[in-house]
Amino acid sequence: MSLQSHNAIYAGGFSNPPVAAAHAFRAAMNAMARPGKLQDITGAEPPEGISIAAGSLLLTLCDPETGVYLAPDVDTDALRGWLTFHTGAPVVPAEHADFALGSWDALLPLNRFRIGTPEYPDRSATVIVETPGFAMPNAVLNGPGIRSAIRMQLPELAAFQNNAALYPLGMDFFFTAGSQVAGLPRSTFVAAEA
Repeated sequence: MSLQSHNAIYAGGFSNPPVAAAHAFRAAMNAMARPGKLQDITGAEPPEGISIAAGSLLLTLCDPETGVYLAPDVDTDALRGWLTFHTGAPVVPAEHADFALGSWDALLPLNRFRIGTPEYPDRSATVIVETPGFAMPNAVLNGPGIRSAIRMQLPELAAFQNNAALYPLGMDFFFTAGSQVAGLPRSTFVAAEA
């Protein structure tokens, strides 16, 4: 590891952790409470290869008790070191992940991730999907937190329809690009854009 890569591990955390973490946490919770609505989330400066939004989510939601799966497209020594230094979160296999990060294709197949149990539906994975941006919508979202239908771009529809059918089990999703995040909880119904 070069000196520059080594130094990048220690840089890029929240400059004012209590304030930045509170703002990022609020953005993450708003994203889940209002599915499909974009939220600004900043504060982190993660290593090259992941967005500010994804880095900010990791710094806010992860700790030494939360296992993180890094998909092959984002799994680098620099990101592993940064994540460990700033959060203490261990990098784990997909089957044991509390959080997973990567592009849609690199995260597949989704059936590797935990969906919870009837007794503990909260013991499921939260998947952070890095996207190139929020393009033209191809899906219509309905459900809790949505006053009237909202439209959103999703990488595919069937996976999210199947996930919603598992409710109260299933995974929750964040979509990140640049400094924005959108949430898609398991309780959201997904239909094709007409």
